[in-house]
Amino acid sequence: MIFTLLADVVLVLHVAFVAFVVLTVPCIYLGKACNWRWVSYFWLRVVHLAGIGIVTAQAWAGVVCPLTDLEMWLRRQGGEDTYAGSFIEHWLHRVLYWELPAWVFVAAYSLFAVLVIFTWIIVPPQKR
Repeated sequence: MIFTLLADVVLVLHVAFVAFVVLTVPCIYLGKACNWRWVSYFWLRVVHLAGIGIVTAQAWAGVVCPLTDLEMWLRRQGGEDTYAGSFIEHWLHRVLYWELPAWVFVAAYSLFAVLVIFTWIIVPPQKR
């Protein structure tokens, strides 16, 4: 039971990380239009850039995300089949994992990384 709960926690963190990486870009542009100061915080932008940088590097290297590996290990320790469990796991899995060829993810992550870098130019971060 504890392993299943921990696996669900890892999955929630994984989805939160993906949401942060993806949703920060539109927030930056919206924030620029609305004069939100927080979208230019240097620390936020560095963490965001590092996040997509790590994802893109893993995709190019053909490495499975460590959060995915950890979640699967926890589910196996709990005696579960991978992705045949709780309500949280069922729905978050459908949002997070897609069955596509690896090159699609490499291309998507790479293009998104270029967008993040471009965003640094269009809406540069500000040091306090």
